[in-house]
Amino acid sequence: MKTENIERRVLEGGRVSVADALVLYQHAPTHVLGRLADSIRRRKHPTSTVTYIIDRNVNYTNVCVAKCNFCAFYREVGSADGYVLGFDEIFRKIDETIEVGGVQLLLQGGHNPDLPITWYEDLFRAVKARYPEFRLHALSPPEVVHISRMSRLSVADVIDRLIAAGLDSIPGGGAEILVDRVRRLLHCYDKATADEWLDVMRQAHQRGLRTTATMMYGTVETLEERVEHMMRLRDLQDETGGFTAFITWSYQPQHTELGGTEATGVDYLRTLALARIVLDNVDNLQASWVTQGGKVGQLSLAFGANDMGSVMIEENVVRAAGAAYCMDEIEIVRNIEDAGFVPKRRNMHYEILGDPIFREREVPRMLSLATARADGAAGEAAELRQYPARSRAGRQNRGH
Repeated sequence: MKTENIERRVLEGGRVSVADALVLYQHAPTHVLGRLADSIRRRKHPTSTVTYIIDRNVNYTNVCVAKCNFCAFYREVGSADGYVLGFDEIFRKIDETIEVGGVQLLLQGGHNPDLPITWYEDLFRAVKARYPEFRLHALSPPEVVHISRMSRLSVADVIDRLIAAGLDSIPGGGAEILVDRVRRLLHCYDKATADEWLDVMRQAHQRGLRTTATMMYGTVETLEERVEHMMRLRDLQDETGGFTAFITWSYQPQHTELGGTEATGVDYLRTLALARIVLDNVDNLQASWVTQGGKVGQLSLAFGANDMGSVMIEENVVRAAGAAYCMDEIEIVRNIEDAGFVPKRRNMHYEILGDPIFREREVPRMLSLATARADGAAGEAAELRQYPARSRAGRQNRGH
């Protein structure tokens, strides 16, 4: 099937339909998808700048009641391998992040029934008291839904309380595929339906928070469902304008209950390019080097991405499923420059902060990603005894 008419409309700045998107993915050669996506990137970002952020991805707990079958990270309530980080541990991680020029913490974790909303509020306030300018990019929509259910508060009330405590923005995790048929098969429907995920983002946007949006593909979804996911994001962005960026990555199958095989690098580039074409109202697309590696991450810059994402510093979830790519600021900058672009540091709002930190001052090299705990130790911090637990195991651990 010929795609010339759709290609022409894209090059002229027109919007594609569901049918158009499917035709492009199914029939356009990979280089054509790349050319179309790159034309949109150049239209939105006419300079040669490619951005990145220095932050740290901290998973504050691995205890989770959701039990998604694609996740190799979670541990059940009461597991000997379960952990909850203490405030002092998180402070040390922030200190290390600031040392290498970091500006925010990406804070996400399992759906732990023994962490009440007051724990999150106390943590956020403690962070802001010690580090007033440091940003908290925290709690994906399913985590917000979980806190809402555990606290018996509305999503709106939870977000309001977290903002008052210091929440700055919300990451787009937990979206997987925003189609309930897929979510049921992945066992993530109960943690948040597609509508619930979108509603958290809508409520956040209405309160002035900016958020990101994500898509994990390559599990059980059809191509039509990938496109439906993108269209639902595009519709919400039309409504609120609150998404700063979109990130897509391939499912990592190792050590998971679901199993299977990982999608190819070509599939990643085609999916990324299609997202750039469909999401015409989202300004920024990140390259997922953490699942694809540096070389495909670099190639993403020719397939619609204008951002290399995060230095990360730490990663636990993807690593648990078998991926262990690492790039510190020096490596990210080298990949950007070798692709012919000019690297610039940014914040979550995509405001330019400056040139690479390592060219301004000496920073320690990061040749491997840190983990939640360097020694891999499980267990809760002693301070958790002051918070009420809901599970039997949690009550026993805290002496309640």
